[in-house]
Amino acid sequence: MARYPDKYFDLAIVDPPYGIGEDGGKGVRTSPSRPNSYNRKPKYEAKGWDKEPPKKEYFVELLRVSKYVIIWGANHFIERIPNANSSCWIVWDKKNEGTDFADCELAWSNMKTAVRKYTVHKFKGTRGGKDCIHPTQKPVDLYKWILTKYAKEGDKILDTHLGSGSIAIACHDLGFDLTACELDTDYFNAAMKRINAHKKQIKLF
Repeated sequence: MARYPDKYFDLAIVDPPYGIGEDGGKGVRTSPSRPNSYNRKPKYEAKGWDKEPPKKEYFVELLRVSKYVIIWGANHFIERIPNANSSCWIVWDKKNEGTDFADCELAWSNMKTAVRKYTVHKFKGTRGGKDCIHPTQKPVDLYKWILTKYAKEGDKILDTHLGSGSIAIACHDLGFDLTACELDTDYFNAAMKRINAHKKQIKLF
């Protein structure tokens, strides 16, 4: 972010590590009451990137280069975000009823808007999860809803943790200019394959 001037981006939508250990290496639990009981091998390699959230300096820079921000998982590290006194929260209802996963995820924003909720299953558009390429992958529909609700035509969007590339697909479909980065080579290559496959599919129609 150091290469960009102040307020270069209109909106940053980021999904950084939460610091809760959800970076792979786990199977599927057989029972919520037995936290260490898994019934199959892990789908994702444990990479260790979710040991802790970014340091305060990251959020200082994010707020410097962005006019507005939407930060997923901020309830886990709100004390690291400078001047986090906005009451704008976004609630993603993951439709996880009956499972041991969290029912919702929260995103904090410095916009002065009311709390809003969007409901979409976490595996929407991924054939029941079989096409998930990242342990914390979010649905494309979720990002489309955010862009439709909080961005305007011509906005420059920033994502500092590309992950599965869901936001890139949403930006492509809605015509937004996205700048994104991903440090993990495996995730980056898988995301680019997913994004390019989506673009080719769109061209067929």
